[in-house]
Amino acid sequence: MRYKKMAPTSITTWLRIRGSYYFWVLVFFLFIFGIASFLYYATVKVDYVWRWYRIPQYFYYHDKVEILSEIEGKITKIIQKNGQAVVFIQEDGQVKQYTVPFKSLQVSEGDLIYPGDVLSSHEALRPGILLLGLWLTLKVSMIAISIGIIMGLITGLCRISSNPALKWTAITYIELVRGSPLLVQIFIWYFVLGTVLNAMFSRAGLPQIPPLWYGVASLAFFVGAYVAEIVRAGIQSIHRGQMEAARSLGMTYANAMQHVILPQALRRILPPLAGQFISLIKDSSLLGIIAIRELTKATREVVTTSLQPYELWFVCALLYLILTFSLSMFVQYLERRIVIS
Repeated sequence: MRYKKMAPTSITTWLRIRGSYYFWVLVFFLFIFGIASFLYYATVKVDYVWRWYRIPQYFYYHDKVEILSEIEGKITKIIQKNGQAVVFIQEDGQVKQYTVPFKSLQVSEGDLIYPGDVLSSHEALRPGILLLGLWLTLKVSMIAISIGIIMGLITGLCRISSNPALKWTAITYIELVRGSPLLVQIFIWYFVLGTVLNAMFSRAGLPQIPPLWYGVASLAFFVGAYVAEIVRAGIQSIHRGQMEAARSLGMTYANAMQHVILPQALRRILPPLAGQFISLIKDSSLLGIIAIRELTKATREVVTTSLQPYELWFVCALLYLILTFSLSMFVQYLERRIVIS
């Protein structure tokens, strides 16, 4: 087998291109190193002591769990079963039983027990405040995204409808939501609508709606307006000949929209939808103003008590990055699946 020799000019061009590439790679790493050095220098100047070893306790910690007696009586029997101990306490002819871990049992048969006495004491692993805040942020965002997709799809279809009532209602909703800040909308949902609705429920003897659901509603209505415009633009980007061809085959408008137009539009609207959902996850940090302990509010509370702003805010930013990056990778996976199919 013969190999062609590379011309001297080709070698020179290749070396110049590779040399330029590695030069800019070096510039990038020098830039990152410079930022890290500046941050370290700034912390030294303000005499800040880094305490990274204290961060894990805000994700999980060991809590002492005590099982206390609620009655006064005598322990008549203790049965061991599958690593658990069933303690029977008799009081005035009535028997109450407690199931506790056998290894941490601190009483025995025949003991006299009073209310508040410790029957068992053991350590259990509990989620920390940052982990709970992260879970609440993820939960609120996913619920709001799911509702927002449904609202946006319906509103987007109404936006291009020939029915003036549907079209004008969709336009009014979109313009009102997109024309006002999300922070103001959260205040309206919680302090105005929430106060009115909870007062009505209270007078009717019904349970009140927790603040969490007003926060979810505000995010869902906010993202729904933007999703509606994305859906409208995606549908209108499909050539009208597609709809005419589907109708000429005897399909109804709804069937043509479902089987012909929307599948093609979905490929085009996935990237902007992903960007909108990523923004929603970050916007969920505003819910802390209505007493919802999402990730940002949880971090702020920990910073207040621990006086560790640098480590905790870096961790908070990293957690948001993990959420948004995971969503971005998932959307890219969906895009590849749609292209393949």
